[in-house]
Amino acid sequence: MNWGVFEGLLTGVNKYSTAFGRVWLSVVFIFRLLVYLVAAERVWSDDHKDFDCNTRQPGCTNVCFDHFFPVSHIRLWALQLILVTCPSLLVIMHVAYREAREQRLRETKGDSYRCIYPNPGKKRGGLWWTYLLSLFFKAGVDVVFLYIFFRFYRNYTLPRVVKCELPPCPNVVDCFISRPTEKNIFTLFMVVTTCICVVLNLIEATYLIGKR
Repeated sequence: MNWGVFEGLLTGVNKYSTAFGRVWLSVVFIFRLLVYLVAAERVWSDDHKDFDCNTRQPGCTNVCFDHFFPVSHIRLWALQLILVTCPSLLVIMHVAYREAREQRLRETKGDSYRCIYPNPGKKRGGLWWTYLLSLFFKAGVDVVFLYIFFRFYRNYTLPRVVKCELPPCPNVVDCFISRPTEKNIFTLFMVVTTCICVVLNLIEATYLIGKR
């Protein structure tokens, strides 16, 4: 993991964010990304290996695991983090486009050049809309993933024992999930931090609209 890249991204996004945006970014990088990288991946590393059913019927354990874990928590969180941070990059790209356009006009027009963007990072015009839409997109992504987790794992919790009767299982078998308490704690933590991020995005959007 190249932390220099994340540090550069954090510096660039903070430069063009409001105070609420800086708090949101801190929550994402410290309480979501770092927890995901340092702890959550290890907790779910044995989810398939230690998913144990009280039968030796070939294929039964795999079928039951696929039924109760259609998509891994880790993969869903990875996709969520990627999608939720992309809009911030669009804001940086929009500012870079303004700066590049300003530079081109300065070079082509020479003395007759008039400054279009005195402060390219100021949230006015198209950049204001880009920033505002990025906030709604980030909040929307988090809400959609909260719904997906709720649909796949009811109430965001994992039971200690699940009963499975899918073919080729010979009858109703009991399957045991590894470390369900620890996984439930991490799931609850990620759900709470996601809700905090949604609230921060909505507060920042309201602040931008009210300020304008």
